[in-house]
Amino acid sequence: MDAACDRYQRVCLPETQLDFPGQPYSVSVLKVGYCIPQTNGTFKADGTITLLRGVSNILVDTGGPWDQQFLLESLRQRGLDPRDINLVVGTHGHSDHIGNLNLFPSALTIVGHDVSEGDNYHSNQLAEGQAYTIDEHVSVVPTPGHTGQDVSVQVKGTSFGTILVAGDLFECWSDDNSWKDLSMNSAVQEVSRQKALKTADVIIPGHGLPFRVFRS
Repeated sequence: MDAACDRYQRVCLPETQLDFPGQPYSVSVLKVGYCIPQTNGTFKADGTITLLRGVSNILVDTGGPWDQQFLLESLRQRGLDPRDINLVVGTHGHSDHIGNLNLFPSALTIVGHDVSEGDNYHSNQLAEGQAYTIDEHVSVVPTPGHTGQDVSVQVKGTSFGTILVAGDLFECWSDDNSWKDLSMNSAVQEVSRQKALKTADVIIPGHGLPFRVFRS
């Protein structure tokens, strides 16, 4: 548990709970990320892929390059193709999270602290710790630690309350101290994690099932 375990309880949601309806945005986990150690010292990993549908169609993380056909088919099943995606957010620059950015050349793209439309880069204050507001319900918030420029996507107004699509701020619901081994700056990441636990009702981690946060 976290340092403030007497105040926060994390409860993993079942594999059947990957869709979170809401107004004006619904949230769907298209692929649950994983990280599996192998006997030869390597590990298999892929990042969670999440779709927000509402005022805009927003994709948070695109998985690795090996996910290309899976991602296209997942969108097709929902009546979408890449041209229908208005915004793509890469929570950080690791290959299992941004491996298919090239599928969405017409979308506004946010990766770390970069906000761009094509080759036109927009000014923002993510590096200064300020959120980048999409609208009154969705914002991209800086959550550094795993890398120096991690961001998460906060969605308000779902059936579960506020959802945070958190990338690798949280590896999984029960990451305890294991996340520290993958952290560029664990002290900074701990601060980001505590802020997330204070504000989110559901957190979608980078390598596991969504989990609920209960505050006492």
